[in-house]
Amino acid sequence: MPRTNPFDQPVGEPMLGWSPRPQPGAVTLAGRTCRLEPLNAAQHADALYAAYSQAADGRDWTYLFVGPFDSAEHYRHYAEAAEQSTDPRHYAVIEQVSGRAVGTLSLMRIDPGHGVIEVGNVTFSPQLKQSVLSTEAQYLLMAYAFDTLGYRRYEWKCDSLNAPSRKAALRLGFSFEGIFRQAVVYKGRSRDTAWYSIIDREWPALKAGFQAWLAPENFDEQGRQRQSLLAMREA
Repeated sequence: MPRTNPFDQPVGEPMLGWSPRPQPGAVTLAGRTCRLEPLNAAQHADALYAAYSQAADGRDWTYLFVGPFDSAEHYRHYAEAAEQSTDPRHYAVIEQVSGRAVGTLSLMRIDPGHGVIEVGNVTFSPQLKQSVLSTEAQYLLMAYAFDTLGYRRYEWKCDSLNAPSRKAALRLGFSFEGIFRQAVVYKGRSRDTAWYSIIDREWPALKAGFQAWLAPENFDEQGRQRQSLLAMREA
């Protein structure tokens, strides 16, 4: 039964002791296969541009608000501006073995008062996409938002036509919430936005699934997964 107030109206759960959450900081988050560092153009831009340039064409930029970039200098100018931003707060994904930056992602639309935060600007190079590193990068940022900062809601939004992004959201454990029609204009196009979220009470089970999937024993000698992330969550 829902809670009611003195007027017999249904109301939400009380938030005793709630206080605004901290802003995300310029932190380094270390994992087994990758780490996240605050984006720094001087340290990361050249490696990132080289990593993105491995793609055969510009399709990876279609559903992003920026790019593609036609030169390392052009990308560096973008990275210099992005590193100054605190919302979005951009992080570079660093491969642990090589120490090279291979992608970026950010925490954005940060709402400390309500404990809501979004992961966005996910820009993964061919080296990073569909890899263990990409999953661990997402896990590290989720864990930072829920476990360290104490946010209640973690959002994923994308163009409703972006099938790979929508598939990735579901694989990572986000719940689909609906379509916001004509929500955005970008790159001269109208965008219907698909909304997904994870909330704090779902996080402990999702976290356990990520940790089990990321464990070295879940991968064979060729680096192939023994069980899927979904199977780990269901277990």
